[in-house]
Amino acid sequence: MVKAIVWENGKVIMLDQSKLPFEVTFVECTDYMRVAEGIKKLWIRGAPAIGIAAAMGIALGAQDIKAKNFDEFMKALEPVFNEMLNTRPTAVNIKWAVERVTGFLIKRKDESVDRLKKLLIEEAKRILEEDIEVNKAIGKWGADFIKDGDTILTHCNAGALATGGYGTATAPMLVAKEQGKRIQVIADETRPVLQGARLTAWELMQEGIPVTLITDNTAGAVMKRGEIDLVIVGTDRTVRNGDVANKIGTYTLAVLCKEHKIPFYVAAPVSSIDFSISSGEDIPIEERGPEEVTHIYGRGGNVRIAPEGVKVKNISFDVTPHKYVTAIITEKGAFRPGDLKKLMKNNINLEKIRLKPQLL
Repeated sequence: MVKAIVWENGKVIMLDQSKLPFEVTFVECTDYMRVAEGIKKLWIRGAPAIGIAAAMGIALGAQDIKAKNFDEFMKALEPVFNEMLNTRPTAVNIKWAVERVTGFLIKRKDESVDRLKKLLIEEAKRILEEDIEVNKAIGKWGADFIKDGDTILTHCNAGALATGGYGTATAPMLVAKEQGKRIQVIADETRPVLQGARLTAWELMQEGIPVTLITDNTAGAVMKRGEIDLVIVGTDRTVRNGDVANKIGTYTLAVLCKEHKIPFYVAAPVSSIDFSISSGEDIPIEERGPEEVTHIYGRGGNVRIAPEGVKVKNISFDVTPHKYVTAIITEKGAFRPGDLKKLMKNNINLEKIRLKPQLL
């Protein structure tokens, strides 16, 4: 399984996903600005993965800081924090990573600056390893909702490339395959950057899972034909009421699922749940440059497919209201959207609120 990002020999090494599937190229980042550039330019993408990248970028930036004490060190880190936070606004994992690293440092403010620099590297690596374990747990819970012979539709890319490894939306598929279930996947191409065509299809083929690629506007037709049993997508930010922000086109799929009575599942690590926001209306939505729409990927580079001067609206994410979501699958179990807020409580009995397949 190809890893999207690693820390190696004092550098952050990320797989340049903008070149897949034509080239497998790795970028060496020796400073935090290079990591931030990688996030902005989609060398690395996917909410969990860019959270990991942010933590590693902070650790990398810390190594060059000359500070005499903790307060000076934290002051010098502020531009690094801000650079990471300003890369991509919709995914909550960057904010989560910055807050986790900040809390980690505050608890160790009596350590020397040199020691803190080393500890930040260890913490960034720990975040990566924890993410892999979280993904495997999502896979375990999610596989319960997949039956032998099912056809699963997925949108965008929420596989190993979008995480520390193993994936979120693809994790239940991998576990189902390991359990001996015969499954097949239909992947949306996911315009305009084609993460489904370039990344998800490639990943699933590497794992030996039968996959069929369709255009985004084919999903409704295959649902109407009865060819889809369930949909599983990832998420860049889920909020307290269960509204979900994910790659543009997700909302359309959820509405189609409601019409065709198809279960719509969201794979969401708890780190991507923003309990500080009550409704999806308050999620910041990223808009990207027009060239992603006016041009299309090709082996020879981006090829123009639209007339010069045409106006473009390139909204990168949409928000799916919780009423369209059958369940949100986390590392703690699967829950109805309305039960997510209960995860904020201490000593909650998860068994009482976990959703089981037989209850659907």
